[in-house]
Amino acid sequence: MVPGMGAEDSENSSSDLEARGDDSSTDDETTQIDLASSSSDSERDSAPSSTTESDADTSQSIEDMLLEFDEQEGLIRDRSLLDPNYVVEEDRIVGRDEQLQEVTKMLRVALGDNRPPNLFLYGPSGTGKSLITKAVCHNISRICKTRDIQFGTIEVNCQDLDTLGVAVYELASQAADEAGVDIDVPKHGVATKEKWDELYRIVNENFDSVVFVLDELDMLVGRRDKQDPAFSRLLYQLSRAGANDELTAYISVVAISNDARMMESVGSRALSSFTPEDVHFDDYDANQLQSILRRRQDAFHDDVLDGDVIPLAAAFAAQTHGDARKAIDLMRVAGELAEREGDERVREEHVRAAQDKVEKNRVLEVVRGISTQKKLCLYATAAVAAETNNGTARSTTGYRVYQFLTDSIDADQYHQETYVNKMKELTTYSLVDFERRSHGPSSGMFLEFQFGERPETILETLREDSRIDMVSPEEVESVVKAQIRNET
Repeated sequence: MVPGMGAEDSENSSSDLEARGDDSSTDDETTQIDLASSSSDSERDSAPSSTTESDADTSQSIEDMLLEFDEQEGLIRDRSLLDPNYVVEEDRIVGRDEQLQEVTKMLRVALGDNRPPNLFLYGPSGTGKSLITKAVCHNISRICKTRDIQFGTIEVNCQDLDTLGVAVYELASQAADEAGVDIDVPKHGVATKEKWDELYRIVNENFDSVVFVLDELDMLVGRRDKQDPAFSRLLYQLSRAGANDELTAYISVVAISNDARMMESVGSRALSSFTPEDVHFDDYDANQLQSILRRRQDAFHDDVLDGDVIPLAAAFAAQTHGDARKAIDLMRVAGELAEREGDERVREEHVRAAQDKVEKNRVLEVVRGISTQKKLCLYATAAVAAETNNGTARSTTGYRVYQFLTDSIDADQYHQETYVNKMKELTTYSLVDFERRSHGPSSGMFLEFQFGERPETILETLREDSRIDMVSPEEVESVVKAQIRNET
């Protein structure tokens, strides 16, 4: 038995409950359908004939609109180029020559049917980590086919995986898809050990060499009752699989994270067996972002982009850690907004509208999944940043506003150290970053938080939580201003 593998993810009891729930709901659904049917029959008998004619007119009108839209040429010619996850041609990859060369050199040994080293790719979101990995693996796979080497890339994004067992199943599922075979274990109701065995079976039977790409690996925390986070245990098992003869294929693990400090949380056993080569990805600057967008502007039809569209989209994205994903998203959304409005060109106003939409969507996606306590910490800190001249917030000031918020809604109140730790955890979402500062030689240290998005957007999104909305924005603003005055 491989160390660390057990029945920790056995979910038989929950599966039984789900099965019973499905059975019991069938009669209720049937009853509702019967009632709806009899009600519909009654309504049809009593309804005037003009209703049917009106429905037909409405149906035809919708059809006409769909066909009219289908006949329009639109502004966007190739939407795949406006997908940040799309694997583009090598000549569209900009500003990453050094990283591209490093990753290529390390993984190319797979071409000789050898084991490539493990890699740790780190840097802010949208700086090309996943893009480079996919591009290199795509080319390796193409060349391996000509050499009769069975090479596979098994990629998972760990952001939405909550346990080790789910992560292992997802790896096995992706391996099965890559090999064109079926997976023979269920997602739930079996021990994690069985999922590992299935993953090993699929890989051994179908591949000579495999690269496991674990994107946003630091998000796979797993159960809190375990000594090491789930991502540490995943790295350990994959790294040791070859040495323990579970895997006969050559494997390499590419761990990708926005958090440069992720490896500090990896357990000592996993660290000693994983031993990756590090590749750092820094921010894109505005000029590089412009080059990226210009190499994708053929996604649009000729002469439909105003001259200031690309520079403005690049400037907006450069403000948020030089995020190429955001720059590409801005171009896509701006184009879609122009199409919906029936405009013949994509203009500056479409980019500005896209900036508001993309920013709000991103913040909403992040805050939707975090705890109420983290929301309170984030709201307090963003409220401070919104009122300072440089858009930053001191941890000491943010904590006092957090205390006011928790008192106002009668919520549990953390100590300042826990508040700071919660804010540090939020850095993994690229919403906020921090630096250590000092009041002076005789004073204590504090953290200064900077936001990747406008603090006002964060505040507006967080107020959709009914508990936070209990406190008026004006009252919070008054408290913040008083605390900022106390800083000086």
